[in-house]
Amino acid sequence: MRNSYGKFFCCCVAMAAFALLGACALQSKHRGFIFPSDFEEQLAKVKTSADLARQFGSPQAETIFGDKVWIYYGADEKYRGPLPLTYENKTALLAWIKNGKVVATRVLKDEDFPDMWIDRDETPIPAAVELNALEELVNNIGRYTPSGLGH
Repeated sequence: MRNSYGKFFCCCVAMAAFALLGACALQSKHRGFIFPSDFEEQLAKVKTSADLARQFGSPQAETIFGDKVWIYYGADEKYRGPLPLTYENKTALLAWIKNGKVVATRVLKDEDFPDMWIDRDETPIPAAVELNALEELVNNIGRYTPSGLGH
């Protein structure tokens, strides 16, 4: 009888620990611009760059070459514990500006963005010196000079 209570207690503790760790690993955080719920209606009223700045604030980025484009971007960052970081609910607003007037706008959603990922390989750096931790340590001996000693 006592053995079954011990197993039950251990099982309950393991399930509680699993639930606690699982809850800590599932996190979501919004990054970037927060688009309002009536975003499309507000965008339809925008005619000038001053209207755009009044409605949505200053842009997160502007192009400096070619056409002047204001860019607003927002996404939900999803943490899934040991799994790779993912982004959902991605939205971008591109507004082309010419002489203070908004000449075109384009709203991009999740399906408009290409699937991209970071390559696992390292890009070699030309003329880079590859040292291990011990070589780094030995090479730095004698190079440290505290400030104020005049050396």
